[in-house]
Amino acid sequence: MTFLALDVGNTRLKWALYDTPRAGSRLLAHGAQFLENIEKLAEGEWSSLSSPDHVMGCIVAGDAVKRRVEEQLELWDVTPSWVVSSNAEAGMVNGYDHPARLGSDRWVAMIGARQRLLAMGPAKPCVVVMVGTAVTVEAIDTEGRFLGGIILPGHGIMLRALESGTAGLHVPTGEVCNFPTNTSDALTSGGTFAIAGAVQRMVENLQRHCGEAPVCFMTGGAGWKMAPSMSTRCELVDSLIFDGLLEVAARRLVN
Repeated sequence: MTFLALDVGNTRLKWALYDTPRAGSRLLAHGAQFLENIEKLAEGEWSSLSSPDHVMGCIVAGDAVKRRVEEQLELWDVTPSWVVSSNAEAGMVNGYDHPARLGSDRWVAMIGARQRLLAMGPAKPCVVVMVGTAVTVEAIDTEGRFLGGIILPGHGIMLRALESGTAGLHVPTGEVCNFPTNTSDALTSGGTFAIAGAVQRMVENLQRHCGEAPVCFMTGGAGWKMAPSMSTRCELVDSLIFDGLLEVAARRLVN
């Protein structure tokens, strides 16, 4: 019973094929495609795959992109299921004011983080960081309730905003350093420290709320760039959204 998981973000479509729709399944194949090249999937990366038994995904890119993805899935006789944030699912409770308005990628990543955390031992509070086009930092209490989260621009958006709003500021990407002495390093370090500071603040907020230090997971296409510069310990988990999709699929298919 093979399972194809889809994570359609603002920039890329990431996919992973597993041998079964449950946590701990064996990864058979995986890949990624920029959104402008979605039409290449059916005749490219997916052409050598056997038809999956189930397809499930989360998407934040909008209905037009969803239709393009579904057109590529016509390669196989399978209808995708798209996760929409709800009041509760897979052991998580959604504390958003309007639960359905929470980005499905954020919701699925939190489900994946919660299940990973429980597999490690006793329940603890958890901070989930996704570093992509935008950066999100979520707080989950010990009982699995999503308390709330913040959204801030990713590195690229920060730099483009500065370039468009500051005369003559067009410089290459620099290095992260404690005391930058040139504009390139100052910009790169500023964006990195802004994200690291936001995560640190959320960790401190959650620790005060729950009375114990939270576990922090980081994921997203740019997570590997941020991980070395974090001021709080974060475990980098590339597959967090796929982990969440596997957990949701396992529970839905059983029920």
